[in-house]
Amino acid sequence: MVSLRKKEANRIQIHVVRAGESLYGIAQAYGTTVQSIVDANQIPDPNRLVVGQALVIPIVGSFYYVQPGDSLWSIGQRFGINYLTLAQVNGIHPNQILSVGLRLYIPPAPKTKAETLAYLEPRGTAVSEALLSQAREASPYLTYLALFSYEAQRDGTLKKPPINGVTEIANDTGAALAMVVSNLENFQFSGDLARDIFQSTAVQDVLFDNILNEAKRVGSIKDIHFDFENLPADQREAYNNFLRRAVKQFHAEGYTVSTALAPKTSANQRGPWIEAHDYKAHGEIVDFVLLMTYEWGYSAGPPMAVSPIREVEAVVKYAVSEMPASKILLGQNLYGYDWTLPFVQGGPYAEAVSPQRAIEIAKKYNAAIQYDWNAQAPFFDYYDEQGRAHVVWFEDARSIQAKFNLIKQYKLRGIGYWKLGLPFPQNWLLIGSNFDVVKK
Repeated sequence: MVSLRKKEANRIQIHVVRAGESLYGIAQAYGTTVQSIVDANQIPDPNRLVVGQALVIPIVGSFYYVQPGDSLWSIGQRFGINYLTLAQVNGIHPNQILSVGLRLYIPPAPKTKAETLAYLEPRGTAVSEALLSQAREASPYLTYLALFSYEAQRDGTLKKPPINGVTEIANDTGAALAMVVSNLENFQFSGDLARDIFQSTAVQDVLFDNILNEAKRVGSIKDIHFDFENLPADQREAYNNFLRRAVKQFHAEGYTVSTALAPKTSANQRGPWIEAHDYKAHGEIVDFVLLMTYEWGYSAGPPMAVSPIREVEAVVKYAVSEMPASKILLGQNLYGYDWTLPFVQGGPYAEAVSPQRAIEIAKKYNAAIQYDWNAQAPFFDYYDEQGRAHVVWFEDARSIQAKFNLIKQYKLRGIGYWKLGLPFPQNWLLIGSNFDVVKK
């Protein structure tokens, strides 16, 4: 299946299912086959589609249907193609008045280079086969497969995650490993633990030696990625100095260093998760950063898109004002949430769902998928067997393409995903159609 997707990676059209449509009719309209669409979208029941469901169609280039007010010039501007070329490939005169509904063929645009990262978080004592399967699917499209996480201890030792089978997948697909070092303690990010490490160069020396020893033991590790969160505000400069020492040591051994940064929109923004994350300093110190631009909609919060485009872009605008765009990976969620309504603060958490699972829920309850153009995210409502109301916000091909467009607009380094394990096959196909993924 992976080899098929690699072959078709530059052949993508997004189609939104309308009432009464069938896969056969959609395939006929785009000159492809039902099986190609089924494979690309991993559709379990080809005879049942959901109204509003976004499908990726494996074709060369894409099609556009003329809207009121369109001209060849405006369409060319929209897709980044000269209007004379657009006229030529469609066999029409450059000055022809376009009729509404006319289908125009849009040739594939040149792809830009990008780096990609996806976190892999095993649970328990071994990486499950299901998670390894997700890693196998994603790794051909990844620069880094990020091992989450090596937990730094107060004495500088490391609590290691299971990594069985991961190195082999990385080697087979050309994905480098990133070693994620965190301040997790008892399943929580600990500011006190981080403070203990930041205030002792002796502990740091032990920690750095242990990181290096593990990186060399594992092999395939190219990047040391620090994910230190929930830090006390007064540890801002201490964290910067910690990173300066880390970079000096790890660069000497041939490793890059990166960090995960909480989303913020100004240098003076307050909050326990953001004040100690110094965008300007990280941009100067480390090789690249990952902006955690997700979790506006979160399991314990009110229903909304997990990564609404306006909020995401606000973080990007601030980030590029403090550091080179070429150092920024845009963070992206590979999941959504199913909230039971009415939402009550402190009540039951929303259930995390994959994009594939969200579509199955919509199908089960005959819910039509809607799209919020302000948030650039799909959602739907339904009632369960107990009569309880639900709303589901998730990701689809359209919402992911909106993020890819943002990456191109701001010329960012690429994208990083939290996290593998929740299936989203469309995402990997869209990476292949938009970017030439850098391999280390």
